[in-house]
Amino acid sequence: MNHPKLEARISGDTSPVMAARELLKQRYNADAEAFQQGADVRALVHARADTIDTVLKLIWNRYPFSSSPDIALIAVGGYGRGELHPHSDIDLLILTRSGIEPSWQEDLGAFVTLLWDLKLDIGHSVRSIAESKTAARGDISTLTNLLETRTIAGPDELRKELSEQAYSDSIITDRDYFIAKREEQRRRHRKYSDTEYNLEPNVKGSPGALRDIQTIGWITKRHFGLQSIADLTRFSILTDEEHQVLVQGETLLWQLRYGLQLIADRNENRLLFDHQRALAQMLGYKDEGKRLDVELMMQSYYRTVLALAELADVILQFYDEAILGTGTEDDIQPINNRFQIRNSYIEAVNNQVFAYSPYAIMEIFVLMAQHPEIKGIRATTIRSLRAHRHLIDDAFRGDLAVTSLFMELLRTPHALDKTLSAMKKYNVLGRYLPEFGKIIGQMQHDLFHIYTVDAHTMWVIRNMVRLNGEDARDDFPLASRLIHGLPKREILYIAGLYHDIAKGRGGDHSELGAVDAESFCQRHHLGERDTQLASWLVENHLLMSMTAQRKDISDPDIIQSFARAVPSQAHLDYLYILTVCDISATNPKLWNTWRASLLRQLYVEAKRALRRGTDIPVDRQAWIRATQSEAREILHAQNISNEQIDAIWDTVDEDYFLQDSTVDIAWQTAAIINHGDTPGPLVLIRDTLGSPTDGYSQIIIYMNDRPTLFAATTAVLEQLNLNIVDARISSNEGPYTISSYVVLDEKDQPLGVDPARKERVRKRLIEELDDPEDYPDIIHRRTPRQLRHFAFPTEVVFSNDTINERTVIEVVTPDRPGLLARIGQVLLNHRIRLSNAKIATLGERVEDVFFVTDEHGQPISDPSVCRALQQDLCKMLDDIQ
Repeated sequence: MNHPKLEARISGDTSPVMAARELLKQRYNADAEAFQQGADVRALVHARADTIDTVLKLIWNRYPFSSSPDIALIAVGGYGRGELHPHSDIDLLILTRSGIEPSWQEDLGAFVTLLWDLKLDIGHSVRSIAESKTAARGDISTLTNLLETRTIAGPDELRKELSEQAYSDSIITDRDYFIAKREEQRRRHRKYSDTEYNLEPNVKGSPGALRDIQTIGWITKRHFGLQSIADLTRFSILTDEEHQVLVQGETLLWQLRYGLQLIADRNENRLLFDHQRALAQMLGYKDEGKRLDVELMMQSYYRTVLALAELADVILQFYDEAILGTGTEDDIQPINNRFQIRNSYIEAVNNQVFAYSPYAIMEIFVLMAQHPEIKGIRATTIRSLRAHRHLIDDAFRGDLAVTSLFMELLRTPHALDKTLSAMKKYNVLGRYLPEFGKIIGQMQHDLFHIYTVDAHTMWVIRNMVRLNGEDARDDFPLASRLIHGLPKREILYIAGLYHDIAKGRGGDHSELGAVDAESFCQRHHLGERDTQLASWLVENHLLMSMTAQRKDISDPDIIQSFARAVPSQAHLDYLYILTVCDISATNPKLWNTWRASLLRQLYVEAKRALRRGTDIPVDRQAWIRATQSEAREILHAQNISNEQIDAIWDTVDEDYFLQDSTVDIAWQTAAIINHGDTPGPLVLIRDTLGSPTDGYSQIIIYMNDRPTLFAATTAVLEQLNLNIVDARISSNEGPYTISSYVVLDEKDQPLGVDPARKERVRKRLIEELDDPEDYPDIIHRRTPRQLRHFAFPTEVVFSNDTINERTVIEVVTPDRPGLLARIGQVLLNHRIRLSNAKIATLGERVEDVFFVTDEHGQPISDPSVCRALQQDLCKMLDDIQ
């Protein structure tokens, strides 16, 4: 698209800014429209650079210095490659032969000021050739920019002279440059947790993204003096297939980056939740069944960067040998007739090993597992592996030698997660287990699952392996003890591999995954008992977490029901370990001391139930009498009489003796008796520690019963930035109530880590709850950015707990500040009494369960009351901003 009139105005007008802005705007709009209509992004990226070239050259030529042979305007960095996205930085070097002439000073200042007036993201420097060389020696980024230059205006000889110096050892040696760029890449990867799978990845800087491609290009240019990555094929560094992977991967990343900057209207490289859905629609992705367009787009991204990361490994390893290995003698250690270790990397003895013996595709990973000194696979062997992956077909999967090798891999004591990750990285695992291949790069568009399904699976396996180490005894004490008693750990690993294998297919992924697990076990010749155990674990992998987090596990009937679903103690041990590893691998913020306590409590109680037999009915009254008897013994030892005890216990309902330990009941009772007639509420705070990383704080409030108690207390606790994970209200016909809240601080730790804060919390509660008319304000904080992009309508479901004669309200809603206090306000408005609450925050999603009665202590039986309560809860929660 030519604009001769505008170009003429830029050259001739006294003030060319308006004409230049108009030209840039017209080209920007035309390119944006072309992109949305499917134009080649490569052409658009280069066209943007051409447009800027035109404007800069026209402006440069307005000044007298432009005719001098001693000054030039040079494009550097990405712009130097001729690549510009809609809002990319425009890096310029005003290069002089030996310095700035005095006559240029004023005009150069006017030139730079005019560029700023154009509102372009200009970065510039003014240097002589000598100054540029000095700057390059002191800063690797400056040197890298000088490897990618173009002359926009002025004599090209200046740029050529500088480029010759930039490629010479006088500035930096080939070896030192490679080491510096490799370390720079490692630091950048660490910044992104060394994973391609970030929920909001950076398409420029994340592992496998554009910066990795550019790093390959920079090292190549420095080593060979090449001007284009395409020239790599001339040196047999890249095969045609690898070059195609590189170009196609870069094209997708450019499409994402180009569209992202159009949507954000700024220089944005992060695929934030704010933009992901709009970008998926712009790029033409469509929902497929239950899989969202944005999930499909992100899967394309993840699979692309995974392939690029594999390719980068091959090329950088080649350079490692070519640049760093020159002049050194190779250390070769034979393993067998097919493989050997060369300089700590495993390699095939020749490139036809996989063709002659396809089972060697599996064997190489078994050998890596058996030889922990191996750092990785040599580049030449990776290429051979890639060239023969097509041999992984149904015949390969059914080959007894192959299936035996894979089971040997699972049984080998080693870092299984690293070996399986290597198999995944080189696209062997996804071909050998096609069901696993379908979940590679598959994300779930929420804040609960912060990893893709395949990455989560690898974390689960990693957690299982980690349980064998010393450090796991502190973080997962019970699981680390139980794993040493498992008869066959490979069954646990199989369950870990398959527990989420059916995500995204539609239907119940647990049931579908169980079928896949059974098929895997049969194909790998496991016995019937082992097959059924693995399949059962996959089908029931959510049973323990759902029971612990959504049901009242202090209720003996709940424990009995859970125990009936578990066939044996061995099943319980396997399930507990799988559950711990699964939850802690889903989201680091999900695993906290309270969830650890719940799971441990459920495990212990279920183990007791299995020992006494699950067919024996639970005698609730006998349970209550036994609890009271044990608590009385503790209190009698403190010289507290039965009359004093009964005066307190007669004011609470029977459930109070089901939901707390005898030690807790005795502690609370003694404190209430000692409180006596002291005015104001009694507030007790105590930390409960099961292990160094397994604890929580329990807040007990004893005071006159009143309807506002739950709403008021939750408002105060939320104002204090405490995370409420459990709540119980024990009251009867008496004037007093005992409320119990389990809380954690912002770091999911008990309050005992900060004793002064614990005392501040206690005093604040007393102050706020002392006056029945003094209802604290519900907190009003802005909803965090990420949460705002996962809004969905609140769901409220009612059911009846006939055994305990109460109504169960399940509330599923987006997480926002002040949530519990608002729910408490709605319950108060409807005169609903709360007896228990299970609080579960899962990423952006809250799934809370409330056990309630009407004001007379009866289940809510009137459907109209349920409808009104449901409507008010939904309206109140959906109106929160």
